[in-house]
Amino acid sequence: MGIQNLSTNVLLITLPEQPQYEDELEKANKELSDEFNCNVVVDFCKVQILTSGTISNLVTLGKLLKESGHLLVLCNVPSNIERIFIRLGLKRVFEFAKDELAALQYIRSESHLLT
Repeated sequence: MGIQNLSTNVLLITLPEQPQYEDELEKANKELSDEFNCNVVVDFCKVQILTSGTISNLVTLGKLLKESGHLLVLCNVPSNIERIFIRLGLKRVFEFAKDELAALQYIRSESHLLT
């Protein structure tokens, strides 16, 4: 998993291919929970398998961000993974974007509504 700043107020988390990223998302939740001062984009471009632990950590991250007035956007979600979100009723829980650029545009357009 890679974590990098896309801008001054947007953190990008790129998930790795294999399911061990549950632990990484949990670490990100713990690190970010101390100081949620940015929006987060989670990039699924390498993801092939979605586990319940990953979903749980995404829900936690989304809740923490929402409570602090920030956004969580999932991008580059493969169609097979997106279908899982749809089946679980989570398509309305998360914001989805085609790619990083679309995620940034969404955050810019929505950020003023959160303040």
